[in-house]
Amino acid sequence: MKEKITGIVKFKLDPNNLPELTAEQKSRLDSIKDEDIDYSDIPPQIRVQWTRPGALVPIGNKQQITLRLDADVLNFFKKTGKRYQSRINAALREYIKVHHTS
Repeated sequence: MKEKITGIVKFKLDPNNLPELTAEQKSRLDSIKDEDIDYSDIPPQIRVQWTRPGALVPIGNKQQITLRLDADVLNFFKKTGKRYQSRINAALREYIKVHHTS
């Protein structure tokens, strides 16, 4: 199969091995004041407080489905420990609360 060229460049920044800034970059960075930074294009942030789900919901309220998640999303929740599926459910429930319009 021929590789599709999209023009997209992927780059992963390693926070433990940051690239060095040049002298010019350092001087430009030092000259910028906090009040000069334009944040207008940043969407509003929703602060989510992660807590462990409460009592288990009775099995009659649950439906078993097949759901495909990105590997990094699944790994994130699995690293939080047992009952990670309940935390995924809680995250989806919070999304409903924020985006539900009646």
